[in-house]
Amino acid sequence: MITTIIFIIVLAVLIFVHELGHFLVARAFGIRVDAFALGFGPKLFSFKKGETLYSLNLIPFGGYVKIFGENPDDESIKGPDSARSFVHKAKWKQICVLSAGVVFNFVFAWIIISTAFFSGVPTSVESYPEYASQMKDEHIAITYIEPKSPAEKVGLKAGDEIVGFSNLEEIQNAINTSGDKGIALTYKRFGIEDTKNIIAKEGIVPGKYAVGIAMDKVATLELPIHLSIYEAGRLTLHMMKLVTVGIYDLIYGIFDGTSKLSSVTGPIGIAGLVGDAAQLGFTYLLMFTAIISVNLGILNLVPFPALDGGRILFVMIETIIRRPIKPIVANAVNSVGFALLILLMIVVTYRDIAKLFVK
Repeated sequence: MITTIIFIIVLAVLIFVHELGHFLVARAFGIRVDAFALGFGPKLFSFKKGETLYSLNLIPFGGYVKIFGENPDDESIKGPDSARSFVHKAKWKQICVLSAGVVFNFVFAWIIISTAFFSGVPTSVESYPEYASQMKDEHIAITYIEPKSPAEKVGLKAGDEIVGFSNLEEIQNAINTSGDKGIALTYKRFGIEDTKNIIAKEGIVPGKYAVGIAMDKVATLELPIHLSIYEAGRLTLHMMKLVTVGIYDLIYGIFDGTSKLSSVTGPIGIAGLVGDAAQLGFTYLLMFTAIISVNLGILNLVPFPALDGGRILFVMIETIIRRPIKPIVANAVNSVGFALLILLMIVVTYRDIAKLFVK
């Protein structure tokens, strides 16, 4: 229940930030905004201020800003208030409005990563050697658990602190030399110490016995505000690069048959990851929220109908051909694109739910 509440809060904040970008830039250019909504479906709560209807809707997986003329019709093209229509604004202004949500997602990620660095964020010691003097609580932590591995079977989790060893090589050698006799690994989780007897197996790491964990020497890095902002900016750009490459590989893999639907995580799967991050601590939750925000921004730039990137592509085409795309065509393409996205979300969500019941 707590995981669900945290996930809904994180999702609502990210959607709000994204739609706020569209809203503020549209208003700055004098474009009429008819609605600002979080969620889809039936309204739970709504009020009207000025010309904009603000609402909170039942289904939390999304949100929208209804910008007058973004989906052209006779009223927005030739009506009495058409001068304030999106469709009659300069092309560069249209692109600014469409890309504003993405920009806000990136800026928001930068802000919350800055907050994490300033308050103290767990990080790999090797990643920031220049800040060695500003690190504290150095320890060896599990960073990844291989599915169906001996480590997963005994209940080890990412974030657990391995105790009783001085370095990574010592742990790896101890596991390898234990063979199939078993090894007692002592760890700390939320300050509570426990020991698990794990039987290593061959095949996880070629030529060695292993238990299916990845480890790193980590510490809490706490930076002054100016360095927090600088390092957060660098990390945000790095995340943007990694996410862009990941989405490109996923899309490219669809055409050559290497991508699998099982590698895509939907709302249910993300909710579980948010819950795991929240259990590890507030800074983990901040960093994971930043990752989702960057993913949301990059994904919206994909030139697919109904996404911001698809709408930007339409504006660029209109700029090149020097005439507007017929509204009936643009609206139909965006409607089909939206329907396909909803279908994809339903399929992925179904798979996420199935994973909860099928081992």
